[in-house]
Amino acid sequence: MSERILDASGIGVRFGGIHALTDVDLSLRPGEVCGLIGPNGAGKTTLFDVVSGIRRPDQGRVLLDGVDVTRRSPVWRARHGMRRTFQRQQLFGQLTVTDNLLVAQEWRGGGGGFGADLLASPTRRTHERDRRSRASTVLRECGLEELADDYAGALPIGRARMVELARAVADPPRVLLLDEPASGMTADERGQLSAVVRHLADEEDCAVLLVEHNVAFVMELCARVVVLDLGHVLAEGTAAEVRADPKVRDAYLGTTAA
Repeated sequence: MSERILDASGIGVRFGGIHALTDVDLSLRPGEVCGLIGPNGAGKTTLFDVVSGIRRPDQGRVLLDGVDVTRRSPVWRARHGMRRTFQRQQLFGQLTVTDNLLVAQEWRGGGGGFGADLLASPTRRTHERDRRSRASTVLRECGLEELADDYAGALPIGRARMVELARAVADPPRVLLLDEPASGMTADERGQLSAVVRHLADEEDCAVLLVEHNVAFVMELCARVVVLDLGHVLAEGTAAEVRADPKVRDAYLGTTAA
């Protein structure tokens, strides 16, 4: 596997006198699917916020493909290949599923809105065709073709979660951060989600970081698992290694359940 595409080192975040993260290291390589688990309040979303640029750390730095992006904005990171979903749904509910995917690609179109003045510019018409072609491909890969013209705000939660994933990858990502993407999904939908994530990693060389409370789902999907507890990295390794770690059993998985 090639060199790291994402490298967060020595990350520290404080909220007043509370240390949300302390000296946390996390790295990703292209084509890797890594799980991030831990109890509520462990610091998982805070770490996502630091990596994606929403929050600046009090200590440490974040490198994206070898470039220090610690002080770069979320928009800058997005334009250089980083994508993210959120715990709370962030879809454009009054737009169709297709239009949600088109919006995600609009920054490549030279401005003006994806429906603006298309007839006046051959370049814009080309961008429009490219965006719609990519949107159609992603909808097919995510099993959403039949919902293409439905309004995103009317979808059940499992389908809406899949649309969020589709929108995040509509413009091909290099690093994808998924924050509880399986929440509200049926078993079949989780299987589809897993297949899409594996395709991104295996076929598009995308690095994926997954936060998810469904531990069984994480252990099955992820080649590597990082466990946070009280803002510290408690354990890191393969799914089997993490599952067998007594510290993880005591702090998170529960000795009897494990």
